[in-house]
Amino acid sequence: MDTEDTEESAEFLLPRSRRANERLHALIPGGAHTYAKGDDQYPEDLAPVISHGRGAHVWDIDGNRYIEYGSGLRSVSLGHAHPRVVEAVRHELDRGSNFVRPSIVEVEAAERFLATVPTAEMVKFAKNGSDATTAAVRLARAATGRPRVALCGDHPFFSVDDWFIGTTPMSAGIPAATNELTVAFPYGDLAATEELLTRYRDEVACLILEPATHTEPPPGYLAGLRALADRHGCVLIFDEMITGFRWSEAGAQGLYGVVPDLSTFGKALGNGCAVSALAGRRDLMELGGLRHSGDRVFLLSTTHGAETHSLAAAMAVQATYVEEGVTARLHALGERLAAGVRDAAAGMGVGDHIVVRGRPSNLVFATLDEHGQPSQRYRTLFLRRLLAGGVLAPSFVVSSALDDADIDRTVDVVAQACAVYRKALDAADPTPWLAGRPVKPVFRRLA
Repeated sequence: MDTEDTEESAEFLLPRSRRANERLHALIPGGAHTYAKGDDQYPEDLAPVISHGRGAHVWDIDGNRYIEYGSGLRSVSLGHAHPRVVEAVRHELDRGSNFVRPSIVEVEAAERFLATVPTAEMVKFAKNGSDATTAAVRLARAATGRPRVALCGDHPFFSVDDWFIGTTPMSAGIPAATNELTVAFPYGDLAATEELLTRYRDEVACLILEPATHTEPPPGYLAGLRALADRHGCVLIFDEMITGFRWSEAGAQGLYGVVPDLSTFGKALGNGCAVSALAGRRDLMELGGLRHSGDRVFLLSTTHGAETHSLAAAMAVQATYVEEGVTARLHALGERLAAGVRDAAAGMGVGDHIVVRGRPSNLVFATLDEHGQPSQRYRTLFLRRLLAGGVLAPSFVVSSALDDADIDRTVDVVAQACAVYRKALDAADPTPWLAGRPVKPVFRRLA
């Protein structure tokens, strides 16, 4: 942001954003269309409402400019309004976006995707990740004739649908009988997963997990999970919504060399355009098709699933990643940022309290209190200071549109925030620096 940050108050006003947030809450439950974008995720009265974005920057409706991280909840990995993506979208919009029969763009997009992710044999596109993961679960149940879903309990989100949301604190409205069909296994623990599969022998249709998150898979873990799934006759599903493209163009499965039966992609696939994908083995995927003699699976059937402009965006994204080495750039930017933040935190004496974690292309941060415990109050303090310095960072997930100057500016703002963080730690109370209620976790039982 272009306003000057003072040491103590670091306050700035967002009057238009505040009024817009009130309008949002009056018309839209939660005030946003994604809970993770809610104003409860930001310090009180400091949730900017966005006007527009370009590259690695966004502007709020109050006229403030920010360096943005975690763009579009990790979906805008090339930066906002990327010229190649915009041109591809514009070209198809001029030709019509949706027809009564498949367009030629659908086969072109499928060919491009399967060339980029060669471990898959068929693909079907949709508009969001939840539909893709739920379709994968339904397909696994149909193929195995089994009712239970085993998901990784250490991973935060898989779907808005009942089979997953029933396992969270926001389970209101979901029947207990549905919840009982979902069980959880811990990431990285093959013995515990085998015990689960043995306990529910011949009942588990699938194992679904993110192949990697903030830590690398333990040596042999994914291969061991592949072997467990084969031995127990269940379907192995990789949720590659985040790892897709950020780990490699072919996802984590391409990087680690372990092939799931089914996988789901989204987020970075469209650089902000609504497109997701379910991909996998031909014999499984074809159960949702027409060229078999068995019971039909209602796999994915969405009016807007193959809008031409979104598929064109996906093709442009994949071409850009492959031709320009975007994944390597994301890693380089993330490494520079992580090193700078860690140095800044250490220099201000809070290196054990502001902790950067994750793969360089997918960095998050933890805010720990004076006892070393995760703290929403200290997160509030940190976010408030970042916002005051013109950095919008619910995470430190980078886009390829960032440059070295953006990273350097971010590190400077982090250092200023760390100086205040140190004062709060010394006082053993961040309250004087919060100026309102703490930010809240997304998944909680009460509003």
